[in-house]
Amino acid sequence: MSPASSPSAACSWFGFPLRVRYQETDGMKVVFHGNYITWFEVGRTEWIRALGLSYRELEARGLLLPVVDLQVTFKRPALYDDMIMVYTRLEQRSALRMTFASVVCRVGEAEADMALEQGWHAAPIGERLVEGATTLAWLNSNWRPVRIEREAKDIWTLLESVTHD
Repeated sequence: MSPASSPSAACSWFGFPLRVRYQETDGMKVVFHGNYITWFEVGRTEWIRALGLSYRELEARGLLLPVVDLQVTFKRPALYDDMIMVYTRLEQRSALRMTFASVVCRVGEAEADMALEQGWHAAPIGERLVEGATTLAWLNSNWRPVRIEREAKDIWTLLESVTHD
């Protein structure tokens, strides 16, 4: 991972571009509300990947991260063929849980290209469409809670360095 792609206190939002596909919309070409939750998942997956980890790695280590709480506020609809950015930031972490903030914004092509190159941002750019938060719990492969600072100290240390306080 290059220094330009590393998060900092000043740039704690990770942006990932997507184009709204036809199958994600209804008959009015408006994005079906459940797709935003999928996009939050995409944002978290890419956020973790940008840190140098992957969900596949976590699962191989016997760690699971199911969503235990979800908050969504809809402001404006995304439409078919819109270019959007899914911004993700780790808001809170404890030994047992993590809470991520997510923002979906409509952007232009140039903004999406720039955001993809930069990766980490000080704040979401574009027209805010949806905001939300997801809380995930650390579990082992037997679906029992684990304390991540004991189970995987390296991951705990990495999360400490990127938590937005």
